[in-house]
Amino acid sequence: MAKTSRENKVVRTVARTRKPARAAAERPAVRRRKSAGDTPYHHGDLREALLQAAERVLERAGLAGLTLRAVAREAGVSHAAPTHHFGDLTGLVSELAAIGFRMFNEAMVAAGNSETHPMMKGLASAKAYVAYAQAHPGMYGVMFRSARLDYSRPSLHEASDAAFAGLTRGVGASRHEQIPQDGLSLDQAAAIARAWSLVHGFTTLLLDGRLTGILERLPEGTSADQLLDAMLRGSVPRPPGA
Repeated sequence: MAKTSRENKVVRTVARTRKPARAAAERPAVRRRKSAGDTPYHHGDLREALLQAAERVLERAGLAGLTLRAVAREAGVSHAAPTHHFGDLTGLVSELAAIGFRMFNEAMVAAGNSETHPMMKGLASAKAYVAYAQAHPGMYGVMFRSARLDYSRPSLHEASDAAFAGLTRGVGASRHEQIPQDGLSLDQAAAIARAWSLVHGFTTLLLDGRLTGILERLPEGTSADQLLDAMLRGSVPRPPGA
């Protein structure tokens, strides 16, 4: 009986020493899972992740649904994160618009470079303008319809200026002249405004569904792209022999 009592004491002692060891082994695993869930972007660029989340919210919910809280939820981070990186909603929207202008300008430049004749370059760039707006209506709305933009932010100022410079170059090429960036004659300004108004007006009407009545009256199978092409060709001088 004495031997049994000693054996029981040993068993109890071993049990007491093993239990904390098991708990210690389990606790770090719980902490690791919690940490990974709380900070899904801890290993990457949080600012970039927030901008990508903002674009998703924008395209899904429109400008009215774009809030700092909505962006934080989309990115899976704290509500304070967007404020830390962008200050306020104006800062976030302005940075988003800068990205839009860069993508927009790159698309038009690439389209223009795919052609050689000045008129064809202009047509290709104009079609790229409309195509970008159709593919990214939310971003396009932020760029051209939002009053919540701060053009004093260098990124937005530079990106929008680059897009305008691309438009100016295109109009200058169609007129066989180089239009300066820092000063325009009235005739040059009128040519730029005319080209921009035509393409921008068409794009706005198309996005708002206002061209449906015209398209329905055209021969079956005629697309909006064909309508735009006819408008553009009718608005620029034809090359010799065309």
